[in-house]
Amino acid sequence: MKRIMLAAVCIAALVGCTTGSVQRSSAVASNTTYARDALKPFADKGWLPGAISVLYNNGVEEIACVGYADVAAKRPITLDDHFMQCSQTKGFCGVTVAKLVEEGKVSLDDPISKYLPEFETLWITDGSTTDVRKVTKAKNVLTLRMCMNHTGGFPFELPNYCSMGGWSRRMPLRSVAVIAAAQPLLFEPGTSTQYSNVGIDIGAAVVEAVTGMRWEAYLKKTVLDPLGMTSSGFVPSEEWLKTKIEMYNCQTNAPAVWREFNPAMARPYGDDRVFASAGAGLWTTARDQLKFYKMLMNLGLGENGVRILKEETVKDILATSTRPKGLGGYSLGLHTGGDNGWFGHGGAWGTNCQVNWKERKLKLCVVQLCGQPRPWGAELAKAEEQFFKSTAAGEGDEYVGRMK
Repeated sequence: MKRIMLAAVCIAALVGCTTGSVQRSSAVASNTTYARDALKPFADKGWLPGAISVLYNNGVEEIACVGYADVAAKRPITLDDHFMQCSQTKGFCGVTVAKLVEEGKVSLDDPISKYLPEFETLWITDGSTTDVRKVTKAKNVLTLRMCMNHTGGFPFELPNYCSMGGWSRRMPLRSVAVIAAAQPLLFEPGTSTQYSNVGIDIGAAVVEAVTGMRWEAYLKKTVLDPLGMTSSGFVPSEEWLKTKIEMYNCQTNAPAVWREFNPAMARPYGDDRVFASAGAGLWTTARDQLKFYKMLMNLGLGENGVRILKEETVKDILATSTRPKGLGGYSLGLHTGGDNGWFGHGGAWGTNCQVNWKERKLKLCVVQLCGQPRPWGAELAKAEEQFFKSTAAGEGDEYVGRMK
């Protein structure tokens, strides 16, 4: 009987993986507690205020919600609590750019100046920290590909970006692009790497130029709404903020300390001064995040049966590095793991999600923490390894025996 149950699970997973129009069925609960067991000791001591872990292996899923979203109020953390995902927003921008590539509306090797003329002439700083700095005219053409994979030469952020609201931007994306074009680059485009929110924002400004829509509106229309991500957006409502995951500072061998906000994503969050940051500004929930990352894992097909991208688009330009050889693995706003099938992204406050399209695996972690140390990271990594091993093909009899 156990073997029949296991076969049914495997067949269902195989059908969902090989047929592009089939709606994904709900995951089977693993009844394992690897992540919970790893995280709970740190939560009990207060070092880790609260965390969400989701592990998924080809249709089998473990969910752990450990600790609190608000320690002072003793409010347990849940999949529906809102949080700042920060740089995980970059992957969302990558998907919008990939859609336009897929539709033939842009090429990754298009000059940025084709859409944003202020980038026609660019200058490169010599990196001097003295009173006199030398700039030289850039020789290489800045492309959309370079902006989206952090090889464009842009700094991490705009000058004084925290005074501009940080990633709760106080200006439209088009204005970010204009300011960036007036600043000297750090190196010749395409020759080195510098992780940059600015470059991603420029990519989003190109989306606006091509579609005639605000980038966040295009994202909502083509990605968020089709996937049913109704709890994701750039201007959180008062209702969202009432149940947000609070932010904490990590302490060494001591309980984490609550902080009101981080200047890199400054208050206010929800009034008309806030504009979208494609590099780091999207608020979401763990439940919504799963919809997005499972779509990537399933090569463009949402679990609700809606196709966002073609399989080859995800494989070729989201899960595969678009950087020159020797510059590391990065595609359009997403880290890539080479040929092993893994790709995804993390965020500044410790959130992270990685998926494997070849093996249909996913590992998601949500926290809202600033600073170091984070000693539970090694224990969580061990728990993830145990989960994937225990739910691997060939160990099914023992696993199914634990299923309800």
